[in-house]
Amino acid sequence: QVQLVESGGGLVQAGGSLRLSCAASGQPLSSYIMGWFRQAPGKGREFVAAISWSGGSTVYADSVKGRFTISRDNAKNTVYLQLNSLKPEDTAVYYCAADRHIRATPTKEIYEYAFWGQGTQVTVSS
Repeated sequence: QVQLVESGGGLVQAGGSLRLSCAASGQPLSSYIMGWFRQAPGKGREFVAAISWSGGSTVYADSVKGRFTISRDNAKNTVYLQLNSLKPEDTAVYYCAADRHIRATPTKEIYEYAFWGQGTQVTVSS
């Protein structure tokens, strides 16, 4: 099975940017649809973005569309999430996750993702 490790979180002012990385080991990342989720204090984990095996298909939550960009480099076994125009409400622990199912398009459903990283904290100050 695949192991996932996120990095790149931190403290940033509103309007700023961050780039999160998710490094995979154990199995080729190209075998998985990859997603990013986040969990704010006192709230449930929510979908942020997902990307197909090849990177040709992406899906975003409405709350981040136009501000966040998911991408992947299968040769480096890494998935990225570029966060631009950050808002205080983007403050959360961000998790990457892997979906091993065969799908035409990436799914937003959290229960379809079997493998998870430990998360990286993103804090946006106003």
